[in-house]
Amino acid sequence: MPSVTIRNLPDEVHRAIRVRAAQHGRSIEAEMRDILESAVKPQGRVKLGSMLAEIGRQVKLTDEELATFESVRDKTPARAASFE
Repeated sequence: MPSVTIRNLPDEVHRAIRVRAAQHGRSIEAEMRDILESAVKPQGRVKLGSMLAEIGRQVKLTDEELATFESVRDKTPARAASFE
């Protein structure tokens, strides 16, 4: 699993994280992981696949219509981006 080093963290930010970690009964490292995860994966975010499935349910697509979508769907795995 990757690790990250954060340099030049202001003392008051470190103290606030330490207090927050103590309030949640976690280590500072665990608290920082939770903060980062919450920032990039906020609760209530709309996921495209879930939204499209809900739209399909609302418009009451038939099995035949769903099969048509499935037959034209690109099932090729996505390739990782290359920055070279």
